[in-house]
Amino acid sequence: MASTTFSSAFSILSLPSSSPSPSASAPRTLPVANRRRRAVAVASTVTESPKVLELGDAIAGLTLEEARNLVDHLQERLGVSAASFAPAAAVAAPAAAAAEEAPVEKTEFDVVIEEVPSSARIATIKVVRALTNLALKEAKDLIEGLPKKLKEAVSKDEAEEAKKQLEGVGAKVSIA
Repeated sequence: MASTTFSSAFSILSLPSSSPSPSASAPRTLPVANRRRRAVAVASTVTESPKVLELGDAIAGLTLEEARNLVDHLQERLGVSAASFAPAAAVAAPAAAAAEEAPVEKTEFDVVIEEVPSSARIATIKVVRALTNLALKEAKDLIEGLPKKLKEAVSKDEAEEAKKQLEGVGAKVSIA
């Protein structure tokens, strides 16, 4: 099968020689006109046959249009498609999409003071100072321009405890 693939590809890339000499059985490569070529040195640990090297050089010299035509011809002749050579990628893609759709459980929460009634300001300042270790002035400034974040990126338990204490003195608190 592999030799059929190589001979098929090689016959596309070569033209028969018009001379009846003994070397006529050796195919000639297509002439390359007005194309810039880049030389690429490839180190190989496997000893490759001259036929494989010649075929590789001929394929490397193809334009994109010629390469597309070669792929189409080989797919038609051998009855295969490029998608059949990448089954692992096709299986991995839906699995990755399913993993992205799974909801991520939130682990960090913010405690936001929404509103403090004027009758509960002093008690709220005391609770804020106890929760944050702020000085009196900083705690008072914190509850003046509401809504404000009291704590950021805390665990759910810590956020619930802070909310419980603040609501106990009359403040309206949310956890975001």
